Amino acid sequence: MKGRQTTVTILMADDDEDDCMLVREALAESRLTIELQIVRDGEELMDYLYRHGRYADPNISPRPGLILLDLNMPKKDGREALREIKNDPELRAIPVVVLTTSKAEEDIYRTYNLGANSFIIKPVTFAALVEVMKTIGKYWFEIVELPL
Repeated sequence: MKGRQTTVTILMADDDEDDCMLVREALAESRLTIELQIVRDGEELMDYLYRHGRYADPNISPRPGLILLDLNMPKKDGREALREIKNDPELRAIPVVVLTTSKAEEDIYRTYNLGANSFIIKPVTFAALVEVMKTIGKYWFEIVELPL
């Protein structure tokens, strides 16, 4: 096992209350040492990443090791947020995994073109979601080397 920080923060940007709760439960079930932070829209996501407003304190907004991004959100959608993140030299190294209900080919191509690291269609069952979260955790935090 490589020397890693013990707890990793995943920042989830999703306006669907149920999906957020399910991901939280799936992560708990996966037994990974992951802290899940949730923001409800693209504007809040950017406030968190830039530590604006209520996210000014780094203890409240630790830099995420991974962003789970829904595409369809209010205020600023996932595509706009993704473009902003990947155009920012400070933020672009943070892996962004699009986790969405969209199955549109166009969304898949577009998000990869904008710099998404992965595109995952939200699983329908809780068991499948647990499996996805375990795999994401294992892949991004045990297998892959990420810049610190």
